[in-house]
Amino acid sequence: MSFYEPTANADGTYETLLIEKEGAVDIVTLNRPESLNSMSRTMMLELQHYFGKLYTDQDVRVVLLTGAGRGFCAGLDLKEDRSDEGGGPVTGLRVQRRVSEIMMRMRRAPQPIISLINGPASGGGFGLALASDIRIATPSTRMNAAFIRIGLSACDVGVSYFLPRLVGSSVASELLLTGNFIDAERALALGLVSSVEKPEALMDAGRKMASDILRNSPLGVRLTKDCLNMSIDAPSLDAVIAMEDRQQILVAQTGDMREGVAAFMEKRPPSYKDA
Repeated sequence: MSFYEPTANADGTYETLLIEKEGAVDIVTLNRPESLNSMSRTMMLELQHYFGKLYTDQDVRVVLLTGAGRGFCAGLDLKEDRSDEGGGPVTGLRVQRRVSEIMMRMRRAPQPIISLINGPASGGGFGLALASDIRIATPSTRMNAAFIRIGLSACDVGVSYFLPRLVGSSVASELLLTGNFIDAERALALGLVSSVEKPEALMDAGRKMASDILRNSPLGVRLTKDCLNMSIDAPSLDAVIAMEDRQQILVAQTGDMREGVAAFMEKRPPSYKDA
């Protein structure tokens, strides 16, 4: 595998990710449990590849992201030898973008991404959780911006973008300036996670959430994620409503919208065709 070019194995599988397909749902498991799923060079490139190809994959409609073993993701693998990559600002920026590009591709992907945070999520793992659309925790979930605890800025891999938008600037400042952990109970109280589930119930909770999303029209879901992304940074209510109006008129011309209305009137589940 190249130092910088994301790719998969020849058969489409990955070395550090397990991909299970359940209909229109992909279950993506970070699979380095011996290191709390810390992000090696290979894992970063494989995550880039996976989330990048989702952009044009209409068969996948929801992604569940979790970690193998007793943790979600401990962040960058600080023990990995990267001396073969050399130094200097050009190489440094390439290495930095290797991980930050993952979060950008997660946001570009039209599919909702649900993180099932089964334990610690630190540094880049915190970034993965924040870049997801929905987060479900367990009682052992602990998250922090670990970067500042090793001499770096806490503002990394999109964390300083996502966190204040999710919990407000005061709490975000506290977490980023201290590097302290936020536990599941406080994360739930702040709305950072949607629910806290027993470990054995975590995957079922993710599947239930995915099922609730899948009952809606494919285009409606894709445009909803797109509009939410844009609305966060929209300059005004007028700009948001202009975007919403155009989306609604576009979707109203589809067969799926007519099917949705018919199913509602007939009191039956809709059968969407993504057309």
